Amino acid sequence: MKKTVLITGGNKGIGLEATKAFVVLGYEVIVLARDFSSFEDHAAIRKVIFDLTQVDEIPTLIASLPPIDILINNAGVMYSIPYHSYSAEKIDSIMKLNLHAPIKLIEEVTKKMPLGGRIVNNASIAGQIGHPDIWYGMTKAALINATKSFSKIFEGKIIINAVAPSPVETDMLDVIPKERQEAFLKSVITKRFAYPQEIAKTMVWLATESPEYINGSVIDINNGSFPR
Repeated sequence: MKKTVLITGGNKGIGLEATKAFVVLGYEVIVLARDFSSFEDHAAIRKVIFDLTQVDEIPTLIASLPPIDILINNAGVMYSIPYHSYSAEKIDSIMKLNLHAPIKLIEEVTKKMPLGGRIVNNASIAGQIGHPDIWYGMTKAALINATKSFSKIFEGKIIINAVAPSPVETDMLDVIPKERQEAFLKSVITKRFAYPQEIAKTMVWLATESPEYINGSVIDINNGSFPR
């Protein structure tokens, strides 16, 4: 029987690359996103239109889906605006999409997830360092902490890890001011941003092949910009 993977934001960027990889591996793929206007249909892909800021609706959504073997919490948003410019609406939106929704998805999906299921959260280097977009950084730091906490709660019955990429060549890069982009490029070894395929490949590995002893871990993908 084919295994099923649920990928949030699997319609573009890193998520789309993960979607393609899981199709090649023979998984039944459920992609959850708000917009599929530029998404290419595939027989192995089930599209689910859903707004993750509607956190209260997640239990109903998951109850309507088959058991999930792998959850890829990929969807997220960054506004890249000064701290003092954040409206209450923007704070509510980023907290729901980047933190509350992934946590609720973990809670609901694991109710039916088979033993040995895997979860991979897409965090960020922003959760490990002081970050100009303070609300974005806080949500990603909290997601990293949640990854570690859930790994202890699951006691090895479900494997959960995260990745923490530095800036990636996706549409999210467009919201980062040019001066910050240029400063970052000076800090990395190869003087370029990460490619979405590189992040997706790591996430797929964590979800399928990595040893079970890698659990509650965060894989840094930052090309030497935050060595530790």
